Amino acid sequence: MIGRNLIRHLEDKSDWEIVGLSRRTPDFPTRARSISVDLLDREDCRRKLFDLSSATHLFYCAFQARPSWAEHGPPNVTMLANSVEAVASASPGLERVVLVQGTKIYGSHLGPFKTPAKESDPPHMLPNFYWDQEHWLRENRPSSGWTWTALRPQTVCGFALGNPMNIVTVIAVYAAISKELGLPLRFPGKRGAYEAVYQVTDSEHLARAMVWAACADTARNEVFNVTNGDFFRWCNLWPRIAAVFGMAPGPVQTIKLAEFMADKAPLWDDMQRRHELEPIPYEDLVAWPFGDYVFGCDWDVMSDTLKIQRAGFHAAVDSEEMLLALLAELRAKRIVP
Repeated sequence: MIGRNLIRHLEDKSDWEIVGLSRRTPDFPTRARSISVDLLDREDCRRKLFDLSSATHLFYCAFQARPSWAEHGPPNVTMLANSVEAVASASPGLERVVLVQGTKIYGSHLGPFKTPAKESDPPHMLPNFYWDQEHWLRENRPSSGWTWTALRPQTVCGFALGNPMNIVTVIAVYAAISKELGLPLRFPGKRGAYEAVYQVTDSEHLARAMVWAACADTARNEVFNVTNGDFFRWCNLWPRIAAVFGMAPGPVQTIKLAEFMADKAPLWDDMQRRHELEPIPYEDLVAWPFGDYVFGCDWDVMSDTLKIQRAGFHAAVDSEEMLLALLAELRAKRIVP
């Protein structure tokens, strides 16, 4: 979702030539040149990226999941190193590497942590692959040559098909199935999460921040939190979400979405036929464990964004209006009824 929306943002800027690196070719129309490359394979990177002689900026959004945090480090540092080294070798004019991290570097996924989190805060008890990647950039930055910037968003939201780790599609499909079963829209997470302070980052807002980070002198070799700039509580937003689907809001009823939604694929297939929805496979549409994670954070999740504002990036987004608009877009595009 991050890379897709960055490409869409850059396509509106005629002075950018775009090259997308991925193992798969894009499943959406784009003027970007696509190179199918395995970032885990150093030689594959050097062989396929050798002609990028005029590359000036590298936006790194890749991620490979592993069963444990200790196992996350090696493949994700390897992919970053392989891509940066290959592009830098091909293009002496490389100016800036922009790395997308996240607030999990502060331990936002582990439980209550110091809020609002500031860029100067230490990471949680290591290992953490975000920290490993940042350390690699710091250690391998040439004395003269490319510089780097790291951005730390939280729960990126946007329109992207085939990307199940998106809380917007989690909410939309959960709401649609609840309505189909004649249920109110109950909040499926913990009561503490329903009432805690939370934050998100609009994918288009993040794309703007990424381009700013690639070009601003004040972003050179710096780390920035980047969110929409506001905060909300699900308890205040939930009735408005229910209204988008024409449903009555229900109370908190904590369930494991990964368990209770595991048997709903046949129902969803039937709903797709009857409501003439886009034929996206159920397993590609939603990652229910991701929903359990977001709705299970019964602690405040807050980042301080003063540093990026002081450095020159002043944009902000209304998170509640953004979420409601994205849900309405999913309905309008016939992704959900």
